Amino acid sequence: MNSRTLTTTSWLSALRLAIVLMVLCGGLYPLISTQLGQTLFPDQAHGSLIYLHGEAVGSRLAAQSFSEPRYFHSRPSAAGYDPTGVSGSNLAPSNPELRQRVTRDAAALSLRENVPVEKLPVDLVTASGSGIDPHISPRAAALQAPRVAAARGLPLEHVKHLINAHTQAPFLGVFGPAHVNVLTLNVALDAEESTIQ
Repeated sequence: MNSRTLTTTSWLSALRLAIVLMVLCGGLYPLISTQLGQTLFPDQAHGSLIYLHGEAVGSRLAAQSFSEPRYFHSRPSAAGYDPTGVSGSNLAPSNPELRQRVTRDAAALSLRENVPVEKLPVDLVTASGSGIDPHISPRAAALQAPRVAAARGLPLEHVKHLINAHTQAPFLGVFGPAHVNVLTLNVALDAEESTIQ
């Protein structure tokens, strides 16, 4: 076998292998894994969307900006609550700009919730690393409960009960802190209100 034949055979073998790998890795594998994901985890595969009256109002995986008094508010977002621009602020704790923002936000939050600055939960004045963390601590939710109850004309105990019902325990009981998904809590309040009316 001469070198020219050997080179041609090598190229054809490489080409056949490339085609087989493209079909397997670029076609079959994504098709099978997508089908498997949609079959085993349909909610997650479709974005973990939350619906109210048949209309998608958001995803339980991404924070939203709530500013009305009748809603629980999410933690600050360095990404502007944009899930396509996930980002932290990347400002060090020693950065004067970060300190000014936290001080300004804490003063506004203290006024809005009628609570001294030193009693504010840290997660209500600091952004998460992703900028779109949909959770707040149960303490941060409890702090906002009087405002939400007053704005909606609901008994405070009822709002606290809803917070408890939407508090998720640490994963497997040990990983991470307990947390409350702000969107699911607000949707539960809206759904409840619409059934009363």
